[in-house]
Amino acid sequence: MSNDESIRTGFYVCHCGHNISDVVDCTAVARYASTLAGVMVSRDYKYMCSSPGQELIRQDILEHKLNRVVVASCSPLLHEHTFRNAVAAGGLNPFLFQMVNIREHDAWVHADRAAATAKAQALVSAAIRRVALHKPLQATRAPIHPDVLVVGGGIAGIHAALTLANAGKKVYLVERQPSIGGHMAQFDKTFPTLDCAACILTPKMSAVRSHKNIVLWTYSEVAKVDGYVGNYTVTVRRKARYVDENLCVGCQECIDACVFKVPKFPDPFNLGMSMQKPIYIPFPQAVPQAAVIDPDRCIQLKTGKCKKTCVEACADRKAINLNQKEQLLEIKVGSIITATGFKLFDAKRLPEYGYGRYPDVMTTIELERLVSSSGPTGGELRLRSGKPPTAVGFILCVGSRDMRTNRWCSRTCCMHSMKLAQIVRERTGAQVTVFYIDIRAPGKGYEEFYDRSLQQGVQFVRGRVAEVSDCALSPDEAGKLVIRVEDTLAGFVRRVPLDLVVLAVGMEPQADAQEMRRILNMSCSAEGWFLEKHPKMAPVSTFTDGVFIAGCCQGPKDIPDSIAQAGAAAAEALALIDAGGIDQEPNTAYIRGEECSGCKSCISLCPYAAISFDAEKQKAVINPALCKGCGTCVASCPSGSIGQNLFEDQEVFEEINGVLDYV
Repeated sequence: MSNDESIRTGFYVCHCGHNISDVVDCTAVARYASTLAGVMVSRDYKYMCSSPGQELIRQDILEHKLNRVVVASCSPLLHEHTFRNAVAAGGLNPFLFQMVNIREHDAWVHADRAAATAKAQALVSAAIRRVALHKPLQATRAPIHPDVLVVGGGIAGIHAALTLANAGKKVYLVERQPSIGGHMAQFDKTFPTLDCAACILTPKMSAVRSHKNIVLWTYSEVAKVDGYVGNYTVTVRRKARYVDENLCVGCQECIDACVFKVPKFPDPFNLGMSMQKPIYIPFPQAVPQAAVIDPDRCIQLKTGKCKKTCVEACADRKAINLNQKEQLLEIKVGSIITATGFKLFDAKRLPEYGYGRYPDVMTTIELERLVSSSGPTGGELRLRSGKPPTAVGFILCVGSRDMRTNRWCSRTCCMHSMKLAQIVRERTGAQVTVFYIDIRAPGKGYEEFYDRSLQQGVQFVRGRVAEVSDCALSPDEAGKLVIRVEDTLAGFVRRVPLDLVVLAVGMEPQADAQEMRRILNMSCSAEGWFLEKHPKMAPVSTFTDGVFIAGCCQGPKDIPDSIAQAGAAAAEALALIDAGGIDQEPNTAYIRGEECSGCKSCISLCPYAAISFDAEKQKAVINPALCKGCGTCVASCPSGSIGQNLFEDQEVFEEINGVLDYV
């Protein structure tokens, strides 16, 4: 330990209400700390993070001329910045401070009060010995480029882009599909108000297209992201559309003129329930309202043996360019909002429900397209036989709340199914039965919507469906689909004959979520959703500064929650831009140049691409703006030539000695 008698340390232990004090004897910890070398002040207080607690630190620094401060409380992730500000308010360099986590690391994981108190004292001993070796450091400030990239053109991405653009910021909105709109564009109505989905979404889509501050790139993907917060360089891959969207007016004459006589390609927007030609407009309200040619289906692009009638049909505008090539465009932005959405669970993974085997077993999104006026049947609901259904059943939690598939609740399935049940009752008069595990209707007006379903005659049967089959055991089951389910409220197994079975499939992370995570250097939860920095305190921030998340890429949510989160992400980006810069932690790694052998082993190990190689000096170089202080390079350097601020060898050794000496 440092023998410097000029070290004057103030120690503070927080009761954290009852979170810590119920398990750890905080008074005993403070009493023990007062006996350690260099400790001038030792106090315990109920809430150190409160204004009086912070003021206590500030006053003690001034009164007792403290030059080191240690606080034993909760997670540094929550309050390290708070206490650093309190230390700075007392006139002390904020990095002459050390925080001890005795809540998560001690009180929350132990039940033995005496043992937990002893552990807290050992951790405090380590921190007080370590802080004596701290050096005053200065945070660096990185300027923020004012432009923003929004990845994903669903309702969350659209709202985030418009919020930023309306605030006067330039926004690049990148969407992989030929049109923005996402899943919401496929809906007929929205719950709980049964508003027309297109009436809500289409004006916002049009506003994106016409906004002077938004650069809209559809049929495009983010290929690469370099740089750091405030100074990102993003490479966007713009796929060849073979139609100039600035010249195309969406007249569809090229589609009519296409000589592909048998349109046998399934339309993905209508889930394969209708067909489309190689040249198409994704859906009637698409933005941009421009055709796109599929190179894998177009005869001319595949074989070069087409009459090119589509080109002739567009001769006056010359919008079709069959020689168009893919482009890689590079842009500079200061922050990125990720709103890449979700994919629906594949119901074929649960064969007992007969999806793909029985024609009249479909998913909720397929039914959504069938009841939509812009759908393949113009909104008329018919069975595959052409007859209207008289009995319809909805099976909830298909692919959700199931240990075999996904453990999480997809949140929207109950309400989505009740919405469709009401529409089916209205359009066909069919008897509708909903088979559920639990009805979850926590949003504003959702419980009332559930009550309305009951009033309209929708029946609810509580129980997980075992199977869907066409095996008839009685005359009334002949020609029907039969659901076998245990009614857990009535206490017996039911057999329910139906004409149409609808599977409420849940949400899953996008198939390429891991690839996007790597590109943007984000983290994912165990389930694959993009991980927020803190579930309560920072729900739209990520562990990568300047990268935010919004909508269902973070987890299942409905439209109002997606829009609210998109607005929050936009607000975070605005705050970053308007601040003009961001303070970066000084706990970065650095190279001791004279000791570096130039082996390059650290370069490939750095998860943040912060290390490069100086060919002239034959030494590694660390960019402090990119370094996040993870310590990977420090631990792996074979020559020991890499150090790290706030984690110098002597500081770490002294911390270890503090624990060992106590033991």
